Amino acid sequence: DADLDAAVEGCVASKFRNSGQTCVCVNRIYVQSGVYEAFVERLTHRVNQLRVGDGFDPTTDLGPLITPAAVAKAQAHVAEALAGGASVCSAGVDVTAGLDGGSFMAPVVLRDVAAGALVATEETFGPVAAVMRFETEEEALKLANSSEFGLAAYAYTRDVGRALRVARGLEAGVVGINEGLVSTEVAPFGGIKASGLGREGSRHGLDDYVAIKYVCVGGV
Repeated sequence: DADLDAAVEGCVASKFRNSGQTCVCVNRIYVQSGVYEAFVERLTHRVNQLRVGDGFDPTTDLGPLITPAAVAKAQAHVAEALAGGASVCSAGVDVTAGLDGGSFMAPVVLRDVAAGALVATEETFGPVAAVMRFETEEEALKLANSSEFGLAAYAYTRDVGRALRVARGLEAGVVGINEGLVSTEVAPFGGIKASGLGREGSRHGLDDYVAIKYVCVGGV
């Protein structure tokens, strides 16, 4: 029941900003089977429009990855997913031919990714979108929560009741509902499970700098 166009734009914003190199970039993209084909088609079309190149060029959408090792890791995740039955839908538009070196990688959309693939179990930290299917809301939550990590999660729906249920059910410190860009200094930011302790931002960001003192007074 999501707005597919909005979901695609939110996915692109979260997955491909900074070439997929932020801690809240979406890693696993779960799409309900009834709209899976339409979503993959629209996401592929949108990603095909992204341009890779010099970050100082105003027409560039994606700059380089941080090191050649980062490119090698992302490419290895793609190769492993393909060996497990996934297929590539998009490889983006690469305009790096005229550049002198650089750790560039065109954005990739993978469909039919296996649940145990590296791209679905590790942080790729690169421009690779892994799209997988689910049937029911309960299954989607189970799949999303199967990770040992819990920093950020996203969901798209027009149903307010479902939005509230999913927000409560997701095991993540930050949840975006119909929004792919969630970071702001006025909100508490941090994860749960293996994604760490504590928060930054908002008044809760001060907690780690404050010591609680207990005073017990008797005989007054």
